[in-house]
Amino acid sequence: MALLLSLSRAVDWFNQRIGWIASWCVLIACFISAGNATSRHAFSMSSNAWLEIQWYLFSAMFMLGAAHTLKMNEHVRVDIVYANVSPRAQLWIDLLGAIVFLLPAAVMMTWLSWPVFVKAFVSGELSKDAGGLTRWPVMMLMPVGFLLLTLQGLSEIIKRVGVLTGRYELRDKYHHLVQ
Repeated sequence: MALLLSLSRAVDWFNQRIGWIASWCVLIACFISAGNATSRHAFSMSSNAWLEIQWYLFSAMFMLGAAHTLKMNEHVRVDIVYANVSPRAQLWIDLLGAIVFLLPAAVMMTWLSWPVFVKAFVSGELSKDAGGLTRWPVMMLMPVGFLLLTLQGLSEIIKRVGVLTGRYELRDKYHHLVQ
């Protein structure tokens, strides 16, 4: 279990850094959006490339930020049942949900999105819009994002098992000890 918890800490550390990158994508997208709007209205100049880079940054925010969101326990869940059960029952819900739903879906999406990226990369796929960008960088975000989500899902499973077996203390998003 100690080795698995070390792996979990490494995955958490890595996804924390990737989440930081995703956060910066928000700010960069805002500046590009403001700059593009200003140039369009003030100088009657615009570019499809600037619009597409905003789309790429949004994709990076979402695909790279998903694992960090899971790590921070900020993902969407239906709290009707979850909020009304004990912390131990919540751990079991998290564990079973990750094993039954999260991991199979994330692994499948990683597997299915890889050929999409490879095809775009090999063909040198370009946007159909005038002045558009190369598509493979944004296509690469799909398998990378789902792989990061898979790894974070495994990390969350390891931590939940650690808490349930008494080998790990999990703190929730409010830094309260969960047991």
